[in-house]
Amino acid sequence: MHCPFCKNTDTRVLDSRVADEGGAIRRRRVCSACEKRFTTIEQMQLTVVKRSGATEPFVRDKAIAGVRKACKGRPVDDDDLARLGQQVEDTLRDSGCAEVPAHEVGLAILEPLKSLDEVAYLRFASVYKQFESADDFADEIASLMAAGADGELAEHTAKKDHHQT
Repeated sequence: MHCPFCKNTDTRVLDSRVADEGGAIRRRRVCSACEKRFTTIEQMQLTVVKRSGATEPFVRDKAIAGVRKACKGRPVDDDDLARLGQQVEDTLRDSGCAEVPAHEVGLAILEPLKSLDEVAYLRFASVYKQFESADDFADEIASLMAAGADGELAEHTAKKDHHQT
């Protein structure tokens, strides 16, 4: 680590702390030559591996831009998209892998988008899953409705059990 003041390479760590909810490490350092103190932040760099094999850094705004198109005209605001972007990044970081295949980014987007707005989810899924016909839409809608019915049934059962106790 080079001192930002005198460029000396001999620095030592005074203190290390977890930052950014575990996503980074903050280190307080001191230069042994000029004795000035400075802070460094270490963060795992997520890399996306494209189908071609090329790699590029994960950029949350790029993921959000794709979702924003699917949300056009829907009641979804920038704060909703920012939260979704954070969820996607957290999911990818939680995988523990520094390199993530591009299709995993899409998968990480689908679940939180489904919770945010089902119409936007269908729009995004139609491109991501490469729908080729109306039947593909119908199958996805049927799956959404079944999941919704399961959720309603579970909620109804929980309420029923609560009232019986």
